[in-house]
Amino acid sequence: MERLEFDYVIVGGGVAGCILANRLSADPGTRVLLLEAGGDDRSPLIAAPGGLLPMMMSGAHAWPYMSAPQAHLDGRSLYLPRGKVLGGGSSINGMTYDRGFHSDYDRWAQAGNRGWSFADVLPYFRKLESFGPVRNAWHGTDGPIQVTRAGQDHPFARAFIAAGAQAGYPVTDDLNGETRDGFGAVDLTVGRGRRSSASSAYLRPVLKRANLIVLTQAHSRRIMFDGIRATGVVFRKDGTETLASAAREVILSAGTINTPQLLMLSGVGAAAHLAEHGIALVHDLPGVGQGLQDHLAAHVKYRSTKPWSMLRFLNPVRAALAMVQYLALRKGPLADPGMSVACTVRSHPALDEPDIKMLLVSALFGKNGRKMVPMHGFYAHINVARPQSRGSITLASADPDVPPVIDQNYNATENDRRVMREGIRIARRIFAQPAFDEMRGEELAPGPQAQTDDEIDAYIRAHAEADYHSTSTARMGADPMAVVDDRLRVHGLHSLRVVDASIMPHLPGGNTAIPVAMIAEKAADLILLKG
Repeated sequence: MERLEFDYVIVGGGVAGCILANRLSADPGTRVLLLEAGGDDRSPLIAAPGGLLPMMMSGAHAWPYMSAPQAHLDGRSLYLPRGKVLGGGSSINGMTYDRGFHSDYDRWAQAGNRGWSFADVLPYFRKLESFGPVRNAWHGTDGPIQVTRAGQDHPFARAFIAAGAQAGYPVTDDLNGETRDGFGAVDLTVGRGRRSSASSAYLRPVLKRANLIVLTQAHSRRIMFDGIRATGVVFRKDGTETLASAAREVILSAGTINTPQLLMLSGVGAAAHLAEHGIALVHDLPGVGQGLQDHLAAHVKYRSTKPWSMLRFLNPVRAALAMVQYLALRKGPLADPGMSVACTVRSHPALDEPDIKMLLVSALFGKNGRKMVPMHGFYAHINVARPQSRGSITLASADPDVPPVIDQNYNATENDRRVMREGIRIARRIFAQPAFDEMRGEELAPGPQAQTDDEIDAYIRAHAEADYHSTSTARMGADPMAVVDDRLRVHGLHSLRVVDASIMPHLPGGNTAIPVAMIAEKAADLILLKG
């Protein structure tokens, strides 16, 4: 087997992997290898924010994972795409810049993880961004990721903000600032009309460094150990297996699904589960793959009496004009992902902070965004911000080419069902406000027949969808089920670290790409300080 020598071997070219490759290779004397199982990110659909729609419809650049049948969702298996491209999810997502709540990170610290409170991580959020909309203590202005604010000129967006105020909710000028409470404009990882992914922001500018090697279509097969020290990674590219040795560290940034899978394939996990698959045990670590968390999404959909939705851009003439406008000016519908306003609200007024997040979508979609319904409309995309349901990632086979069993165990607790139910009722109340009178047609989903708790619950079980925010399968902490410590080192092993969404002790109350970028920036400092 061919052998390559590096100081750091990073598995996974997603958000965290791109950032680590940049930061760790800044010293020209440090040899860094980045392994990505997917391809490059040169497609014009990735660069154009409005290319999100055709990418979602085609499934281009995504691993088409499916969940295990969900016991609390009528036994349905849900679509779970993951980035199959440099930049990972940041190259195929909706470009929402979302940190979650300040209290999310304070909870991490309160669980015993030193250095992870919001006050501790705010400098890393500031470091990663060039925030265009405002200049204040909450944001940075000279980071790699470009952040802009979605425009508010669409009539659906204006109506949503106005309806929130009419329903008695506050309006905020910065959903990622001092307070997250209420209705406001969405911030986007977009700059100068182009997607600002982790790859375009961090990796592409440093690809010419002689000490950085980036390999795509390189499938990591197993981590190699000398006793309890990780020494390298075996990967397969073009049908040939190669050992990439790591003089300093192996860093897993393969994501919430594939990081625990690779750990288990390499002999790190629950001893009994590994024995079921005939895998030799390196280290018994029962928390690997456990504690999976994710946001479930339910929708309240209305037909629009006005032809204002994104459906109009599927007209061939309009689509051609949009392409010309984008190529010439970096403006128009292809410069806009089509989601510009959101809110966070409380399921009960006695709560200290919101527990429901909603995003307004200016079109009607089915099949997890993979099909546009041929009707003008709009809908609220609703999440329980901090779900209590917990699932798992387990091996289906000892063959690395066989996807693991992904069981989020969505909708498993009464709290999750209650909060989602209230989210649907609140969305209906918002859409019933006078601001929507001009455009509101009939309610398409859940539909007027779903009014009681049981009827709304039945709708959720039959129609809710995954929201692609999986976390916590290699959780940070000091308890027996934790996988990494607060410096992201795998418990009981040496020279092996995890840097991705799998380390999150709790799912943040928002999207996950920007929290992962923060984690990677902080991890780079921990590694370079030899922590």
